[in-house]
Amino acid sequence: MPRSRSDKPARAVAPWVRTRLRTAPWAAAALALLVLVTAYLAAALPRAVDRYETEGLRHDIRTAAPRNSVLELTTPIPVNEHGKGLDPRVLQSKSDRAREELPEPILTDPEQTVHGVRTVKRVEGTDPWLPRPDGLPPEFVLSSPSRLTEHATLRKGRLAAGTADAPEAVVTVKTAESLHLKPGSVVHVPSKTSPEPLAVTITGIVEPRGPESPYWAVEPLLRTPALAPMVGDEVKYYWQGALLLSPASAPVVLSTNSEPELFFRFMPTAGHLTGRDTDRLAAALDATTSGPDLVKLRRAVGGNAALTTDLDTIVDSYRSMREAINPVVAVAVFGIGAVAAVVLAMTGGLFVARRDSELALLRSRGASLTGIGLRLLGETSAVAVPAAALALGLAVATVRQPDGGSGGIPLGPSVLGTVLVALVAILVLPVRAVVLHRRPRLHGARDDVLTARPSRRRTVLELTLLVLAVGAVASLRLRGTDGSGDSGDPLVSAAPVLVGLIAASVLVRIYPLPLRWLARPARRLRGAVGPLALARAGRASSSGTLPLLALVLALTTAAFGGSVLAGVADARDRAALLATGADARIGGYVEWTPLPAGLTESVRGLPGVRDVAAVQIEYGVDLPSYQGTTAEPMSAPIVGVEPDSYTRLANRTGFGPFPAGLLASTGKGGEGAVGDTQRVLPAIASPKVAERLGKQPMDIIAAAGAFRVQVVAVRSTTPALDDADFLLVNGADLTHRADTQLLVTGAVDGTALRAAVKAKSSRLDVALRSEERATYVDSPLQSGAEQIYLGAIGAGAAFAVVALLLSLMQSAPERNTLLARLRTMGLTRKQGRRLLALEALPQAVLAALGGILVGWATVPLLAPGIDLFRLALAAAPGFAPLDSAPLRADPWSLVLPALAVVVLTALAAVGQAWWAGRRGSIKELRAGDAR
Repeated sequence: MPRSRSDKPARAVAPWVRTRLRTAPWAAAALALLVLVTAYLAAALPRAVDRYETEGLRHDIRTAAPRNSVLELTTPIPVNEHGKGLDPRVLQSKSDRAREELPEPILTDPEQTVHGVRTVKRVEGTDPWLPRPDGLPPEFVLSSPSRLTEHATLRKGRLAAGTADAPEAVVTVKTAESLHLKPGSVVHVPSKTSPEPLAVTITGIVEPRGPESPYWAVEPLLRTPALAPMVGDEVKYYWQGALLLSPASAPVVLSTNSEPELFFRFMPTAGHLTGRDTDRLAAALDATTSGPDLVKLRRAVGGNAALTTDLDTIVDSYRSMREAINPVVAVAVFGIGAVAAVVLAMTGGLFVARRDSELALLRSRGASLTGIGLRLLGETSAVAVPAAALALGLAVATVRQPDGGSGGIPLGPSVLGTVLVALVAILVLPVRAVVLHRRPRLHGARDDVLTARPSRRRTVLELTLLVLAVGAVASLRLRGTDGSGDSGDPLVSAAPVLVGLIAASVLVRIYPLPLRWLARPARRLRGAVGPLALARAGRASSSGTLPLLALVLALTTAAFGGSVLAGVADARDRAALLATGADARIGGYVEWTPLPAGLTESVRGLPGVRDVAAVQIEYGVDLPSYQGTTAEPMSAPIVGVEPDSYTRLANRTGFGPFPAGLLASTGKGGEGAVGDTQRVLPAIASPKVAERLGKQPMDIIAAAGAFRVQVVAVRSTTPALDDADFLLVNGADLTHRADTQLLVTGAVDGTALRAAVKAKSSRLDVALRSEERATYVDSPLQSGAEQIYLGAIGAGAAFAVVALLLSLMQSAPERNTLLARLRTMGLTRKQGRRLLALEALPQAVLAALGGILVGWATVPLLAPGIDLFRLALAAAPGFAPLDSAPLRADPWSLVLPALAVVVLTALAAVGQAWWAGRRGSIKELRAGDAR
């Protein structure tokens, strides 16, 4: 019998995922947005780190002096060489083969590749018409660099041609001006094979194209002559210059007594390198300087060739800076990752709380945990997976290589971060629902912070975290984050997070105590708002402790990150101030250059100048010892100061302040005191100088005069000098008074200051503290790490706001119902706003206080193991005014985020009350009793 259309079985149940997403589209959109932002941060972070590491390596190589980064291959010319091996085509072939033998990842710029023949030992110019400043003949380097026509422009004459028997050369414009050369000039140099000198004809004068390019900068003498000193009984100067031989004339160097050699220069490029190539590049450089690749280079060019470069030093410096900075950055990454994980967990908790009655009903009607869990898993997967995939695509599209390319940055770390975020977002809802509904229940029991009792599992978990936190802090304090050893392991980097977790757990346990303490006094207050608010706060769900954890972690991360940035800024300010001594420093290019008359008054009259301190500095003064002549020799600078102005400067900078009366004048100084060598000047000394001089007056013989000094105070630093040792005296007591340095305080304009100084003398240099400070940030590694910390602070603040909103949204329906019922009993709108604000404040205030205390305790607790030196200063320790940059707590980073949390909580609660007051109460009153 045929079946009718009505007999066809109908679909019994609508698809769960589609139904749930259509029922609550805004909740799904909010979850998708949160997953999108969080997954984007997780995917973009490793790409950003890889980007700034790549930029740092390329920057260090590109900005290095060409003479330091060049790869120079040299080989002596054999004694049996007669000129055939110096043919330009032979040398070009050797250069090409050597360039091909350079191992990866070393690539060189073909435009800056140079080869040729040169004299290692300079040869004298014997012509009497050549300039001789102190009667000494000039010396020349004979060099035949290849591709000269591509890097120089002919200004006069013609390019050199010639042969080995009739050599010709050209010179640069500066060489021609200084050594009085012109086209047609003949320079004679000694010959080792004949008593007659060799004659080199100058055929032209050339102008270098790009004088700072590697072609010219590697050997500056080729373009610019120099006056060189000859030290003897007296210092005499003579000229050094270069004659640029033609390739055909290069064999003439074999006839000179000058140790000729072949040279091949290769300028490395950095555009193809990434931060991950650092180890490969270092290994390749080792192999080319003293390894198997050097053997290949010797086969290519012949002879006992040697490759010299300082590029390995540049790479090692970059690597040490990266190893010092990365562990500090890892602390911020762990902090923001922990906050994000807690916020994602809060989101799942909010969804479970909103659907608690629905899930309880399903369980009471026989639904299995597996069925509920799989349906919830599919529901969250449908939202989180596309959002995470979109976030990964956005991260790949927005965080690219420094050159704009999309390749080169590995996808693995970004994919892993995205997958972790997606897994947390997907699993929180089903896992939490399955745990809460293991057994069917008709009514939920009372679950608030006053009655909730921690389980044994929770106690074990908290004790485990405590042990991990203690171990991490102890490891961090002992080993530090300086990049040595295993200091960058995850446990050490997670130390602030673990401390925050322990503090949050303690706060959750003590949270009921202040509520109980405030409950009794609140009963005596007039009105019901206060007692009701405290009762409501105490009856909040115990799951509301998760927002407390998120807020404490966010505040701890913000406090730690702000303290790191404050410590970096403080170290740079202090280093710049120590290097200049004041906001500006005026002094001669050479030591003992006296300041011109009237300069102090001119500078003091400039706008922005607050104070001026003139000092007289004499370096290298021999110091006697109270132990007599048995002590080893020691010298130190003597600084003559005007006590009043110098004391104000020392007090303002904090470098060795002292009362002006310590350096009171003896009343004996100037030319009239030349014969009084027994007068005793009070002096302030550095610790080593004070230890050497002792407590008794000691004789000092200096250009400033002969006198005796007695140490009256000891200071470790002083504004006038950044050296470790010094001796301060009253300048008025010196025999020969001549100020050599001017220390200026105030917001002075650098251009106006330099103009005023130049109007008095052209031999003076002006150093500004602001310019000195800017030199400490010259690497993308530093700026990139600072941006990561700024981003961590911003993301932590954003997640804290999300945690607040989630906390309020979780209890929003219950609060709306409460306000609706209380309004029927006469509660005004103003009282409703006060009620919700007072109800939300206890947890916010506790989180704020906890965040301040934890941040304040975390910074000094971890400070001994964290040195911000390489993050703050570009130079390595020992090459900067400071030797260390310790971490210090920043009050603003502690207080401002905490206050913001309290204010935002109050505003959000008031806003919720205002919005609930605008709506009618019928819906809430019909909703029944929300449990």
